[in-house]
Amino acid sequence: MIKLTDRYSLLFPALREAWYAIPLRLIVGYGFMEHGYAKLARGPDDFANILHALGMPAATVLSWATILVELLGGLAVIVGAYIPLASVPMMSVLLVAIITVHLPNGFSSIKLQSVTAAGAHFGQPGYETDLLYLAGLAALVLGGSGPFALDRLRRGSRQ
Repeated sequence: MIKLTDRYSLLFPALREAWYAIPLRLIVGYGFMEHGYAKLARGPDDFANILHALGMPAATVLSWATILVELLGGLAVIVGAYIPLASVPMMSVLLVAIITVHLPNGFSSIKLQSVTAAGAHFGQPGYETDLLYLAGLAALVLGGSGPFALDRLRRGSRQ
């Protein structure tokens, strides 16, 4: 007897590929790059001041390290290159953000406080979004970077 998942694989052989990885790579990679770019655009010194206020040591070094991890790690995820390696510092940035900033705000990333003529006003975000990014990175590490990934091209050229 053919299972339902086998039937879909027979009808659509491409489903055996990890196609889920493409939209996951795009959103996780873009999200990281957007956060890194925002820190860079506002000025690494502004982000260093925030890190200093949080009591982080070597705030300037950590500011640049975070920006580079977000920009370069995000790019690596988008193109599907060295995802297991790139995920380690990316996950570290997320865990530090959860512990130092978001944990006291609870789980939810959306805290609607009021709606006025000027628009919606939100409270401080919780750690929900950070967990989603962690889950996305974990899925890519465990399931692979999928089709159209540089990792796949690199592996293919070695074989």
